[in-house]
Amino acid sequence: MTRIYDLAMTHKLDTDDYFIHHIQRLCAEARLNFFLIEPAWVELFYEHLKNGKVWPRVLLNMHSEHHQPDDIFHRLINLAASKHTQVIDPPDRAREAFDKARLHPRLVGAGIHVPWTAVVSRERPEGWSLSAEEREALGTPFVIKPAMGYGRKGLVMDATSEADIDRSIAAWPDENYLFQRRIVPRQHQDAPVYFRVYFVFGSVWLSWWNCFTDQYRLVTDAERSELGLDRLEEIIRSIAGLTGMNFFSSEVAQTEDGEFVVIDYVNDQCHLLSQTAHPQLGVPDELIRAIASKLVEAVQAAIRHPAPTSA
Repeated sequence: MTRIYDLAMTHKLDTDDYFIHHIQRLCAEARLNFFLIEPAWVELFYEHLKNGKVWPRVLLNMHSEHHQPDDIFHRLINLAASKHTQVIDPPDRAREAFDKARLHPRLVGAGIHVPWTAVVSRERPEGWSLSAEEREALGTPFVIKPAMGYGRKGLVMDATSEADIDRSIAAWPDENYLFQRRIVPRQHQDAPVYFRVYFVFGSVWLSWWNCFTDQYRLVTDAERSELGLDRLEEIIRSIAGLTGMNFFSSEVAQTEDGEFVVIDYVNDQCHLLSQTAHPQLGVPDELIRAIASKLVEAVQAAIRHPAPTSA
């Protein structure tokens, strides 16, 4: 007999207990049975899913390594999708959106402001170099980041030449790297005008995020009106429409000329360390509670109206 779970969630970080506990509580209140797939259980859960002993109706992916095909969480998400579990977000869609090298030209084509960028393959021809026009467009210093990187791993903020790609490769081996013009956010009340914007199944939340100190603070209604921040919601809704993603965040800076520039396009598997757990680095508790509530509402809707599957 197959044990069916309404919601299973992959997770690896003990520091996100505040978020996990809210998901668990909300599931209990909604009478949804829930299973947390931690590292201790992931191999067994994978085997049970493979052999038809367990099956989640919905799987919330909070930990898989998109760049590592052999990663057990990566393999689990793919297996679940192949067995018609509704994965948040579907693995093929999530990987396509997460890959900055693939998404960048689509954002440019959609008229979304992003830093000037050259996508550079790790396997470059011998003697390859930037053109004079590319050097001018990049400026100095410029930024190098792995296409499938996250958490600042492999990020080089002070690149001055093509050779600096080796620093990024050493920290994060990848197929492609983005050479980007460095965007400096304007200052407002002694803080950078820099935001992390969350999109969760049609709902949008705006949060200040200090790119120098990592501190978060929710945007107030007064700030949204005073600073014209409705544009942030328009931007993230455009990215959601373009990618089909249901749960992600984006980083957006405002430059001195007032332009909003998307710095980090799609953060899949959002960072949800709470301020209760870490006041200096955590996401506001209020925001975590709201995201958890929206996710459980989405799970209920997915169970009521499952996505059609092919024969």
